[in-house]
Amino acid sequence: MSYGIIDAHVHIAPIRMMNPRAFVLMREKRFDFDFILSLMDSPAALLKHMDAEGIERLVAINYVSPEVIGFTEEVNDWVVKYCREAPERLLPCGSVDPRRSKDPGGDIERLVDQGIRLIKMHPPHQLLFPNAYLDGMDGLAQLYAAAERTGVPVMFHTGTSIFEGARNRYGDPLYIDDVAVDFPKLKILIAHGGRPLWMNNAVFVVRRHPNVYLEVSSIPPKSLLTYFPRLEELAHKSLFGSDWPGPMVPGIGKNAADFQSLPLSDAAKRKMLRSNALRVLWGESD
Repeated sequence: MSYGIIDAHVHIAPIRMMNPRAFVLMREKRFDFDFILSLMDSPAALLKHMDAEGIERLVAINYVSPEVIGFTEEVNDWVVKYCREAPERLLPCGSVDPRRSKDPGGDIERLVDQGIRLIKMHPPHQLLFPNAYLDGMDGLAQLYAAAERTGVPVMFHTGTSIFEGARNRYGDPLYIDDVAVDFPKLKILIAHGGRPLWMNNAVFVVRRHPNVYLEVSSIPPKSLLTYFPRLEELAHKSLFGSDWPGPMVPGIGKNAADFQSLPLSDAAKRKMLRSNALRVLWGESD
């Protein structure tokens, strides 16, 4: 393989800002917790680790979740500053909480001006349905409209979460179908493909809408073709991601190596490991 791998879903985040419950869960589920903390403190150390793992670029995932994770809007400033150390390799992902923001649309525009290049929505941790604007949460519609207007993609967590306080009923990707209908120019990424309950719903939404993409992080690569038997057909709209260092998630290099061993065509692997992320997230051609 002669191309660099892009991991579209890595939790490079200020772990020390987590609330005690989330912090303890991370510490208990990660044998390498101290090493991970050291990477969050040093972009240079992360870049060295990426080189060792064979990862050319990654997306640093952050989102606001005061109740479940403990992250506030501070994560946006943190990730922009962190990724500024290597903007050609690290893409900053941030967030707005539409339940608390007085101006969600304006906040999105300010984040984009600040340097955020991807918006993360985590319905089970932000305690809302992706289509809650249909039931009166006007700020959520303002958020999507601003993302559509500025061209910044929105990534949705789908599927379940083990963190205390998460409400997993919000994780069904079928609710994203409304968002894609109402905001047809908004680039949408369905993270985790609805695993482990709603994979068919995720595939339906991805196949139905031109600007909706499947992102397969947090699924062991050996299970991908069980979860998504038509992945070869969806490769032009799918992105590789690891979800590292989420609880119990193997290293980014191990995830990438396991993915490369799948019985997919070389063209499909390149699209998922690199080309699609370059196009959708960096706005570059491969």
